[in-house]
Amino acid sequence: MEITTKFRIDKPANVVFEAIADPEKMGNYWFSSGTDRIEQGKTITWRYDEYNAEGKIKVLEVEENKKIVFSWGEEGQETVVTITLEEADSASTIIKVTESGFQEDHPELVHILVDQKGGWVYMLSCLKAYLENGVHTLRASLIH
Repeated sequence: MEITTKFRIDKPANVVFEAIADPEKMGNYWFSSGTDRIEQGKTITWRYDEYNAEGKIKVLEVEENKKIVFSWGEEGQETVVTITLEEADSASTIIKVTESGFQEDHPELVHILVDQKGGWVYMLSCLKAYLENGVHTLRASLIH
């Protein structure tokens, strides 16, 4: 079971990639901080100061400017996130996020899928606003 979310961002793939891989840039639209740059084989802690929450990601694969794959979640319930970047033209990128590995027999599966899908739409909206317009005030403004 998987969910997929796609957006077009009017920036080149290398700019979009850096916004995800660099924890300082990521802090402008997604998590508050990360302990390290996204690189294959690393385990990184991402933190949301506003929600007093943090979690570890295991970076499984990185293809610079094209793909990032990581696993995250509570032990025994980890999912795999694949972020792919495809240049639509020299000035824009199609970013696709696929999250897979959801437990199909989980009693809250529909709620989990809807929540994760909404989260990815929100994250990509914040990324687009940040990269295209310099907006960095959307991050963590979603109220749970």
